[in-house]
Amino acid sequence: MALRTVMSRKSLGLAKLGFSNARGLQTFSLPYLDYDYGALEPAISGEIMQIHHQKHHQAYITNYNKALEQLTEATAKGDTSTVVKLQSAIKFNGGGHVNHSFFWKNLTPVSQGGGELPKGSLASAIDTHFGSFEKLVQKANAEGAALQGSGWVWLGLDKELKKLVVETTENQDPLVTKGANLVPLLGIDVWEHAYYLQYKNVRPDYLKNIWKVINWKYASEVYEKALP
Repeated sequence: MALRTVMSRKSLGLAKLGFSNARGLQTFSLPYLDYDYGALEPAISGEIMQIHHQKHHQAYITNYNKALEQLTEATAKGDTSTVVKLQSAIKFNGGGHVNHSFFWKNLTPVSQGGGELPKGSLASAIDTHFGSFEKLVQKANAEGAALQGSGWVWLGLDKELKKLVVETTENQDPLVTKGANLVPLLGIDVWEHAYYLQYKNVRPDYLKNIWKVINWKYASEVYEKALP
């Protein structure tokens, strides 16, 4: 039986947006997935998806909300020292929430088009800037495998240079930390929690197989909206 997301109908609307409002303070909540946890198998196991979504992503949200609440209190008190100390927690946990919310949309089951090659203007841009789709995959996989420690590998649009780029970021840094002009089109989580239960320490195998469930339709939509 496929593992399913657990989300009440009452919370669904807010969860899709990733935030709610409690006690007058904006708080963030776990976004709803558009597919079952087991729907990405065999590329990504249902067990990994459930733990990744319900445990890891939820932890980032919980800690982000806590840090934001503490920031509000410290700001009201004029406690500058605490405000400064909270910046790293806000960056790390907020980045974790932003990155994972985007990551879930970058994935889709094969039955819903996962792994289908990009089309239209994005496909043309990939050929122009990388030579071919296969060369893009090779570059992204090589950089993702070479990234030391934890982080992300991205396909982004450099709006200033009007070209596609492959970049990596450490820990939970969003792509925008590499440049305000960069728009993420595709982000692949290369933290061990994204693959270890299934692929052990062989990150290249995970990177090879995740392309089978990449949602290029979504990436194309983001690309079209980002074009000047």
